[in-house]
Amino acid sequence: MGGGYTGLWTALALREQRPDLDVVVLEAEICGAGASGKNGGFVHGYWSALPRIAQQFGDAAGLEAAHLGSRAQDAMRAFCTAPNVDVWWHEKGILKIACSPAQDASVQRLIETTRRLGVPEQAVPLSPAEVQRHCASPAFRAAALLTEAANVQPARLARALRRAAIERGVRIYERTPMVAMQAPAATADLQTPGGIVRARDVVLASNAVLSAWPRLSRHLTNFSSYMVLTEPVPDRLREIGWTGNEGLDDARMFVHYFRTTPDGRVAMGSGSGPVTFGGRLGKRTFADRATARRADRGLRRLLPGLGDARITHAWGGAIDVASDRLPFFGTFPGSRIHYGCGFSGHGVNPTYIGGQILASLVLGERNEWTQSLFCRVKLPAFPPEPLRFLGGSLVRAAVLRCEEAEDEERKPPLWARFGAAIPRMFNLRIGTR
Repeated sequence: MGGGYTGLWTALALREQRPDLDVVVLEAEICGAGASGKNGGFVHGYWSALPRIAQQFGDAAGLEAAHLGSRAQDAMRAFCTAPNVDVWWHEKGILKIACSPAQDASVQRLIETTRRLGVPEQAVPLSPAEVQRHCASPAFRAAALLTEAANVQPARLARALRRAAIERGVRIYERTPMVAMQAPAATADLQTPGGIVRARDVVLASNAVLSAWPRLSRHLTNFSSYMVLTEPVPDRLREIGWTGNEGLDDARMFVHYFRTTPDGRVAMGSGSGPVTFGGRLGKRTFADRATARRADRGLRRLLPGLGDARITHAWGGAIDVASDRLPFFGTFPGSRIHYGCGFSGHGVNPTYIGGQILASLVLGERNEWTQSLFCRVKLPAFPPEPLRFLGGSLVRAAVLRCEEAEDEERKPPLWARFGAAIPRMFNLRIGTR
């Protein structure tokens, strides 16, 4: 269930490992209509998150997650650069840039952690002068160059995966939502408006939609992220020296992220959209003008060299965020219903990991995928509703106020600093800075 990256990578893995299996994908809209087609297009694994994962689970677990991300990157590179696949793959790295004094420590911690763990090539330090040679901006300070990173056109990738799945014999039914499921015995019946699909195994791969599922909602919540796209401005990109197809992002918690397009546009995102209530997706998830304006302001502040470049498009989408900010996978006890979710805004590369895990769960295999960190961690629980929504909204407002103050090199107000620290009281990693 779900025709985005997770569902399609799972379907491909199943057909590759067991060509005799009959694999069906049900998609409520079209493949890639959700987060898979609307994201920023950054493709990188867990080297950028190594300090957080190592602190949370230990050095060995941090390196394990990062190396699995490297395996996913290799597989995605092979897929995206294959003949007759055009997804705008550019593997020029991503610059993690400190854009205020408050962000310096985050960038330095990334560099120091990769050095300490023996992988310094994964986060190469760049001085302010070196950063300016990549892209000139008065807001940019020192940076870490994440070398194992690429960017793609996300919707093109989703449709390329769809074509590959069909070519390998996967049956895909778009505009076919699952409206009910009954799984009392050895098989499950999935009811759709056009009929019933009977299956031995079911994979739930609809990401943000799963935040409303009772068995998963304790560990998931939804934020939203918004993007803006400029008109073509290739001359201005040449003036600021941003011509190498590098991705850029800052070191905020509600990160700003940027990439260019082949026709000289800038796509810029802001992960600061509203929280949902009970995991239910609503209008503000996809069309919140305040968050779109915030993304526009971030673009103007961080890339003033673009001048008055006109915004031609803006859109939003849901991000399923896990309570420890890592995706998680498993099988509901006593069933053959498998799930994968919680990509937390970092899903283009990790959805390949998810596809391998979910295919292995369907096939009943114990391997490096099903024994990985993403399957064995016990997740903390969010507070129940309405506390989750009210608390999440308060924390969001507090973090936004803190980061806005830090951008202006001011000390955040006391209430905002207190509100931003609330998640730590519940042993949650979401919302921590």
